Amino acid sequence: MADPTPTPGIHHVTCVAGDPQRNMDFWAETLGLRLVKRSINQDDPSTYHFFFGDAEGTPGTSMTFFPWEDLPQGKVGSGQVSRVAFRVPEGSLDYWAERFDEHGVDYDDRVERFGETVLPFRDPDGLPVELVETEIGDDDPTTAWTEFVPADAAIRGFHSVTLWLADPDPTEELLETMGFDRVGTEQAAGNTPGDERTRFAAEGPIGKYVDVLPTIQGGRNGHGTVHHVAFQTPTDEDQESMRKAVRSRGLNPTQQIDRHWFRSVYFREHAGVLFELATNGPGYDSDEPLDDLGGRLVLPGTFEDRREEIEAGLPDVTVPGAAPVDADD
Repeated sequence: MADPTPTPGIHHVTCVAGDPQRNMDFWAETLGLRLVKRSINQDDPSTYHFFFGDAEGTPGTSMTFFPWEDLPQGKVGSGQVSRVAFRVPEGSLDYWAERFDEHGVDYDDRVERFGETVLPFRDPDGLPVELVETEIGDDDPTTAWTEFVPADAAIRGFHSVTLWLADPDPTEELLETMGFDRVGTEQAAGNTPGDERTRFAAEGPIGKYVDVLPTIQGGRNGHGTVHHVAFQTPTDEDQESMRKAVRSRGLNPTQQIDRHWFRSVYFREHAGVLFELATNGPGYDSDEPLDDLGGRLVLPGTFEDRREEIEAGLPDVTVPGAAPVDADD
């Protein structure tokens, strides 16, 4: 079998939240990401699906949430994405520490990791997140969203995800199959249970790193945990070749599923972490003008026929920086 087209890196990360308004306020206002899509969980239309990204919803920038209010608090452990890290411009962590103080954000001391400075913190649901100072070049594919945070400090897409795994070897081999290269190992630093952190890198400019740490620490799904991590397979052809490669590793990927803004394939890797392969198109601006992203509740496909029923079951939310909106706006 021919080698698959290597993934450029992370496409999006989807997490579990509690209160939808609290989630919206934190990720859109405190962290300054743009709400690029306000929709529903297509597998559970009784709950929202929020997408936060850069100014244009560029692949590799969107952090998404299912706000399931009735779920219990989760706990990060083995077989999960334990940390999500974002890129911020060099020299901006002082700004972020001051902003976190002003907004009452729970954060830790900075650590050095693979020659980079990292600021760990938690969102209101306890989700572990990190900001990593990174050189942002003039040719960077992301576009800063500056409604709440200045461009010289704005989050510019994903830096990495960290996987906690009881037996890292099969997953590390899978990452290499997907196009990640092993680039280094060092002593773990900052809220990590293992002795060593191994880094894998893709070739893309954003979301290019996956870190792996060994641990048998138990966890549970719920508020403040990652639901899945999606990797870019930019075209349908790229996705199918990667799907075949994943299958050759003894895993069981789904058939392609149309998610309206991208097409997806899902599988659980060897340790149980849910991985997704996602195309880069059609994109978040395929059903809304770029200037209006996130401005209305979008119900993809046949869900539009159930709008009245779906809207009746969703709580009202206020998008920061905008007038209050009802679920049916």
